[in-house]
Amino acid sequence: MKKKILIFGKNSFIGSNLYTFLKNKHFVKIESLNSKSLKKLNNFDYIINCAINKNYINKVYSINNDFDFKISKNLNKNTNFIFLSSRKIYKAKSNIFEGSRINCLNNYEKNKYITEKKILGIKKNKSIILRISNIIGFKKYNPRRSHHTYLDYLINKVKKGEFILNQNEFKDFLDINTFSKIIDSIITKKLFGIYNISMGKRVYLRDLNNWLLTSYKNKKKLKIIKLKNNEKNQSFYLNNSKLKKKIGLKININQLRKECIKLSKKLFK
Repeated sequence: MKKKILIFGKNSFIGSNLYTFLKNKHFVKIESLNSKSLKKLNNFDYIINCAINKNYINKVYSINNDFDFKISKNLNKNTNFIFLSSRKIYKAKSNIFEGSRINCLNNYEKNKYITEKKILGIKKNKSIILRISNIIGFKKYNPRRSHHTYLDYLINKVKKGEFILNQNEFKDFLDINTFSKIIDSIITKKLFGIYNISMGKRVYLRDLNNWLLTSYKNKKKLKIIKLKNNEKNQSFYLNNSKLKKKIGLKININQLRKECIKLSKKLFK
């Protein structure tokens, strides 16, 4: 059954890609977040917010900077809210479960966790909180972008003629298409609760970088830079077994590899 979905964040990477994927399966609108759009919330079955305040990323928590709290407190009991939290609230290690140790180090991580607790207090058993790993996909240029990802970091280094040498470091990545499928499954199956959204496996950075640079013709000319000691030991991956049991969706590293190679053609024409 098709659902009525409102996505906030017209120019955001995740928001724009979610809209493109979901509009063929549901009744979807994507808008900018403002006082006018906040009045329309309860006309929808699901709200997904992909907009973020720059001060929410950089500064100590303030309700005024928390778009997700503003949305959730204005929802009635029939409108569901999908909160996009972050894997960064966890201590970096292998096989992180939803009940693993919380270890927020900077304001962004602390603010995400504070918002989680606030939403749980408002929506209780009707909350959908997704702790998301690194999402890989093509981004349109957005001068107002305030949040940068691993892909942004890699491209910035390549533009400077540099290439980070990652030997055994690994992280958890997911392509945007698979991510969108997961969101659709969560909506279709009417899931609630806290879930890790991830590949659920080690993705070695040396492999990921090679996939993403497949179409870069001057790869051999890049200056190799080794990671500093304080940049190492940040390897992690999330355990996604709780989610997989619920949605039955196959998530595999081969799909990520294919998407990265395809993405490389767009990045390095």
